[in-house]
Amino acid sequence: MLVFKFGGASVKDSKSVTNVAKILREYSSEKLLVVISAMGKTTNLLESILATESEEKRSSLLLQFKNFHLDIAKSLSITDDFKNFIEERVQHITGFLEANKEEFFRYDEIVSQGELASTYLIHLFLINEGFESHWLDAREIIKTQEDHKTTQVNWEESSIQIKSSKASSKNQKLIITQGFIGSNKKNETTTLGREGSDFSAAIFAHLLDAESVTVWKDVPGMLNADPRKFQNTIKLNQISYREAIELAYYGASVIHPKTVKPLQNKKIPLYIKSFIDPREEGTVITDGVDMIPLVPSFISKREQILVSFTPRDFSFIGEKELSEIFKVLSDHKIAVNLMQNSAISFSIVFNQARQDLESIRQSLDLKFSIRFNKGLELLTIRHYNEHIIKELTNG
Repeated sequence: MLVFKFGGASVKDSKSVTNVAKILREYSSEKLLVVISAMGKTTNLLESILATESEEKRSSLLLQFKNFHLDIAKSLSITDDFKNFIEERVQHITGFLEANKEEFFRYDEIVSQGELASTYLIHLFLINEGFESHWLDAREIIKTQEDHKTTQVNWEESSIQIKSSKASSKNQKLIITQGFIGSNKKNETTTLGREGSDFSAAIFAHLLDAESVTVWKDVPGMLNADPRKFQNTIKLNQISYREAIELAYYGASVIHPKTVKPLQNKKIPLYIKSFIDPREEGTVITDGVDMIPLVPSFISKREQILVSFTPRDFSFIGEKELSEIFKVLSDHKIAVNLMQNSAISFSIVFNQARQDLESIRQSLDLKFSIRFNKGLELLTIRHYNEHIIKELTNG
């Protein structure tokens, strides 16, 4: 079995969906499990629906969600089959928000509707194109811990679920399923963290002992820098699992940081290929491949926030103070991108797109003076050399 993953950019409109079908046709002799993200910027739209308190604005955003998918369905000639499904999703979102108020619980259930809508739409289109497509609800397989928003996988329970599922059936050669989502023991929807569809593909590959995973992107493979921000980028043809996880951890957007471990544990190769030019070789990530010579990599993360903590009583920042700060960060599920401490100061950098900065401040304000610096960019250079440092310091 091969596992494919298509992200939001690769299914953003009807032309893109048609291209996905074209790629899948090239692999018609293979058994495929295809993980698909929400279309385009749907996740952002659903987060906006969650954030608004205005009924009028929420209704307008829900209509936008519905019409966006219906327009694509219309272009693909599957409106009649898809219309009832998307209307049910909208009704479900409305009813769920009225009945449930817990923040993370609401987040998981509402944001997951993007993946459910995209995969069902593409599944219907593939059937219309002559594929023997089977739609699988990922929540039936990927079982997680009880908490919500960026939860942990329950590998033992997921292994049990996969054995009796259609994903394990030899008779079903093409399975379409969702990235990013799972469910807990209460059958509540859970999510694996923003941009977590790569991780979902790795989970399925691990559970099914797949031959490989291919992540289809809008770049020719894994590059040493974002071509939208840097000139003269270099494609990394082969890299090790270790190198890949380091690049992903520092913010390389081509793969999710959690993707590598499930694949490395079973020595499953990961391919990064272009959905624009699918016959190009791309990048392969596998075991024991050293990158020689070492190619400097530049990783830029925008919209970062620097938060600095200073004890109000001018005492040292020790283990006790750090544990208090990290407890609050953990409670708010904040992933720290950079940290630095001195005798009486501790600073962290994380993604600015948070709605709970004031809550963080209130939790620590009695003991610490807290400063926020927003709108920053974090630049990481891996395998730097003297020439690069000289260039950067000279402007």
